[in-house]
Amino acid sequence: MTLLRRALAALGIAGLVAAVLRLRGSGGVPPQQGGWRELSGPDLR
Repeated sequence: MTLLRRALAALGIAGLVAAVLRLRGSGGVPPQQGGWRELSGPDLR
């Protein structure tokens, strides 16, 4: 019975941590430069 209680407590804590991280989110701003650019001339080699 104790093992079951510990397992349920661990699952509950893990779920709580996951919920907090999901609600908080990563925030971050996407990069403003870089990415794809069109190639021409000698860049195509």
